[in-house]
Amino acid sequence: MMQDVCGSVPVPDTETGRSQHCPLQAALSTRPCIESYDDFCRVALSLFRFIGAAYATGASDCWEAAYRYADEAPDIADSALLVARAAALVRILRSGRPCELCFMPPSCRRLSKDEAELMRLLAVARRKQPGELQSIVGQFVGSGKEDAATRAVNALAFC
Repeated sequence: MMQDVCGSVPVPDTETGRSQHCPLQAALSTRPCIESYDDFCRVALSLFRFIGAAYATGASDCWEAAYRYADEAPDIADSALLVARAAALVRILRSGRPCELCFMPPSCRRLSKDEAELMRLLAVARRKQPGELQSIVGQFVGSGKEDAATRAVNALAFC
């Protein structure tokens, strides 16, 4: 059975003669892309990605890029506070999960599973749905970190 791992073009299965679609492409097509979120959420996503890169590489340039990006974003009253709140949420999530968060590069148009969940958290918090937010946070964060993560999401959502 042959499948194309990178493209979306069907690849014929030599055993059955039928076309097989790339499983990676199918998985990516079910996740939302950046354009489906409002401006605030897109700014927050970029900050998450810069902060994630800072944790992954240890490079201070990533932090500087986050602050610069927030400074240049329209309609942000306090860019330093926004970066701090995004960083606080990432820090809480990193400490409350058994595995690392997965962030895509800042220029990527697609979202990782973790990023899609973060965007979902922000969207629910911005709609002011506390019961729904706590339920989602409980699924995304490890035990004992739910309250801190909920407070951090709410603080970020209304920064």
